[in-house]
Order: sequence, then structure tokens, then C-alpha cells
Amino acid sequence: FIPRSVTPSCSSPFPVHPAVVIRQRKSYRRKDGVFLYFEDNAGVIVNNKGEMKGSAITGPVAKECADLWPRIASNAGSIA
Repeated sequence: FIPRSVTPSCSSPFPVHPAVVIRQRKSYRRKDGVFLYFEDNAGVIVNNKGEMKGSAITGPVAKECADLWPRIASNAGSIA
């Protein structure tokens, strides 16, 4: 049983949207030597100009993401 037919030219029947990862579970090392990780993975869908499609962000945003994407940082509740 195939719920949807997929043409050979298109590998996915759903549209792909650009997104920015604002939190990740995998730990990563900052330049000051601190290892940081979050409870969950989270991302924000953005348009081609880098503006958020949504209106609010729940939870913290990584400092590295806030430095690179100031429009996302302005909507963040807290920056970790």
C-alpha cells in the first residue's frame, strides 16, 4: 500500500523549507571550552531574507545562533 505516488523527478511529495537550528541535543564545544547541550532539538523556519515565518520562540536560543541571526534573537525569550 502506497499512500501517495511520488514521481521519479521529485524525491519527496512535501515541500522543503529553509530552517535555522536554534537548539540541539548533541553537545558542542564553545571557543571558551564550555560544552553545551539542550534537552531537545528545535529549529525556526525562515524565508529567503532570513526573516522568521513564525511569531514566537519558546525556550532558549543558543548564543551562536543569536549572533548570526539577530532577527531570531530579537524574538527569543532567553539566550543561552
